[in-house]
Amino acid sequence: MVGTAGGGAEEAVRRWVEAGGGRLVLDGGLATELEANGADLNDPLWSAKCLLASPHLIRKVHMDYLEAGANIIITASYQATIQGFESKGFSKEQSENLLTKSVKIAQEAREMFLKEHLDQSIPAQKPILVAASIGSYGAYLADGSEYSGDYGEAGTVEFLKDFHRRRLQVLAEAGPDLIAFETIPNKLEAQAYVELLEECNIHIPAWFSFNSKDGVNIVSGDSLIECATIADKCAKVGAVGINCTPPSFIHGLILSIRKITDKPILIYPNSGERYDGEKKEWVESTGVSDGDFVSYVSEWCKDGAALIGGCCRTTPNTIRAIQRTLNQGSNTLQLPVA
Repeated sequence: MVGTAGGGAEEAVRRWVEAGGGRLVLDGGLATELEANGADLNDPLWSAKCLLASPHLIRKVHMDYLEAGANIIITASYQATIQGFESKGFSKEQSENLLTKSVKIAQEAREMFLKEHLDQSIPAQKPILVAASIGSYGAYLADGSEYSGDYGEAGTVEFLKDFHRRRLQVLAEAGPDLIAFETIPNKLEAQAYVELLEECNIHIPAWFSFNSKDGVNIVSGDSLIECATIADKCAKVGAVGINCTPPSFIHGLILSIRKITDKPILIYPNSGERYDGEKKEWVESTGVSDGDFVSYVSEWCKDGAALIGGCCRTTPNTIRAIQRTLNQGSNTLQLPVA
């Protein structure tokens, strides 16, 4: 694990990106692949349900993404919270152990992958990293509010800090390489995360990833510029970006983020489909094929994205195609210099 003691979160992320040849590839949709492997995720815990019932499937999906060319695998903790596990009858200690387990499963998958590819040079040369996922309070609610940012009376910084504090501490103690604050839907939660990173004295590089439904603001209507500025001012945040957003919006969003930060930019869009919070399903008619998704990759690189992957409804085939595109363009695509 690389902490921030050697020069800060941004510097740590940049070292990893440089070691990866100027770009790093993130994995794709975890829940998408768990379901493809037979998991039933119709539960408020969503993909975290597999921490209880089928951890072997999580490990398999991590391995599938590594085989597809991912440099970063994201843990099955997006919707895993102490409060969520306790509502299922687990004790606080058992709940914390399940959070730790999400990181350990990803680390085990990395060890298995490296062992299997011991004779090959690519895994030895390029970083293989584990990012501990922290989903928003809205993800815990499992009512689609991570796609609206409307938390009602719970929408205060202090409430959100209290909700996330122990979860962040437990995940950090498990020893991931990165902390991934994902699908951040409003400015309040971004501020809560920044304050928690400082108050909990977290020394693991973090990334902040927001989501947008209009290509201009984040889903709550808060200004992306203001949200990215919060992340930019925090020394413990090593990268800033966008996830779970249609690919067609990414170009403009990257350009907006670049106006206010020199930190590495990460983007991992969804397939372009829209999540219906009431029906709890994805509306497929707006999706794009792997080929259409990957057709954007070169543009995103030229815009300044340093870490690229997929989110909901993307698959190992998507990640394989991204990696292939980056390899083909490696002689012409350069990492932006701060």
